[in-house]
Amino acid sequence: MSTRIVFETHSWSEDNDRGVATGWLPGRLSARGRALAAELGARRRDDGIAAIFTSDLRRAVETAEVAFAGTGIPILHDWRLRECDYGTRNGTSAVELHRGRVDHLDSPYPGGESWRQAVSRAGRFLDDVPLRWDGCGILLIGHVATRWALDHLLDGVPLEALIIADFAWREGWEYRTGDRQGARRQRTSATRR
Repeated sequence: MSTRIVFETHSWSEDNDRGVATGWLPGRLSARGRALAAELGARRRDDGIAAIFTSDLRRAVETAEVAFAGTGIPILHDWRLRECDYGTRNGTSAVELHRGRVDHLDSPYPGGESWRQAVSRAGRFLDDVPLRWDGCGILLIGHVATRWALDHLLDGVPLEALIIADFAWREGWEYRTGDRQGARRQRTSATRR
């Protein structure tokens, strides 16, 4: 069996309005973000979702709370779904931070982590999903690092390609955990060549 995973980013935050890279800081949704979160709930609440997993950072938790209030769908917080930790650069200009993003694919931000470390952390969450949610549909609310973990670990997209691409926001992405075995086989055979 496999688990159907729907991924949605946290909604628009006050830091997004200010052009700030929030990183591991909590952040708060803006009025626009709360309205978008309500739209997310309307779009997904009848989508066969058994559970919602969200990053424990406030902007992601708030997105889940607004979107799924009163539904009875359990909302579970998991720190492994957090954004990349920019260390001393948390809360700095998003344009400046992302301009040098490729330099931190493998080299951690000062006092933080690398993108590869962030993706690996989120991947440990994926290892636990089949233990309880095999055959179910779940929704993840997270960040860039969360989506890159899904793209890389489930779809086999190289991190080197993800780090230079635009995020290309849209209303949700869908994955299946059964695809992870194929992606693992693909990466293993590629490294053996």
